[in-house]
Amino acid sequence: MKYLNLIRYQNLLFIALVQIFIKYGLFQPLGADTVLSTFGFVLLIIATLCIAAAGNIINDIYDVEIDKINKPSKVLIGKKISERTANRLFIIFNVLGVSIGFYLSNSIGKPSFAALFIVFWALLYLYASYLKGILLIGNLLISALVAMSLIIVALFDLLPATTAQNQTVQSAIFKIVLHFSLFAFFINLIREIVKDLQDINGDKKGGMSTLAIAIGRKRTVMIVFLLGVFMVLGIVFYMYEYLYNEQILLLYFLFAIVAPLLYFCIKSYDAETTKEFAFLSKLLKIIMFLGMCSIPLYQFAIMK
Repeated sequence: MKYLNLIRYQNLLFIALVQIFIKYGLFQPLGADTVLSTFGFVLLIIATLCIAAAGNIINDIYDVEIDKINKPSKVLIGKKISERTANRLFIIFNVLGVSIGFYLSNSIGKPSFAALFIVFWALLYLYASYLKGILLIGNLLISALVAMSLIIVALFDLLPATTAQNQTVQSAIFKIVLHFSLFAFFINLIREIVKDLQDINGDKKGGMSTLAIAIGRKRTVMIVFLLGVFMVLGIVFYMYEYLYNEQILLLYFLFAIVAPLLYFCIKSYDAETTKEFAFLSKLLKIIMFLGMCSIPLYQFAIMK
């Protein structure tokens, strides 16, 4: 169990689930042309999860001292798992992820795509070792990588099958993936800022330069609130622009995404304690999950 906790298995399962939603809940039902077989798609999931697992491990390695303050009961490195073992696992997961990515890229006739996995690995290492401590840069980077875990399915499965004849359909489906990627990016960005509020004490002692440390808790809380309002307005605009005649999706977005986001805005407006920030972080995680669960519903709305 300690190794599963080290790689954040719940987050990895979520990534895998979302990728399955995209392939089998969006691409297939909407009649998209794809290139990955079931075996190839499983390899893509494994490669993505390996890189993500490696990122989680190296993050824990660099955050040991900070985590001793922020979450002492959850520290694994140096207590239940040695740093040497963690470093070995980091290397093993990276080698596996990049190797599978190299094989997949060549199998779909896009060998240059292998560079993506190398770039993801390098960025996750830089995030943990250096960029995490730079004001907003770490937050933006990790949120972009979360968004890329969705886009990569379209890059490997949808893009290589696109021709002049099917370009209209393929582009429309690709656009849906991009919309969900933007949603994932912004929700995760807000959550990263909330987590910085939650971990401000340890981050200060660790020499980090987070938004909460740079401008103070009260101003950061107001930014979180405003970002939440921006998300609500953005989703309402999306509903009006793209889902106006799709009753199933409209109702789902309204009650499963907009309503919880409004509740988040209300709770975040005057949040002050670590406990409140932890609750807001969990709430955003639930909203992210509910948002991704709407992907398979597009088939019922668009194909009705």
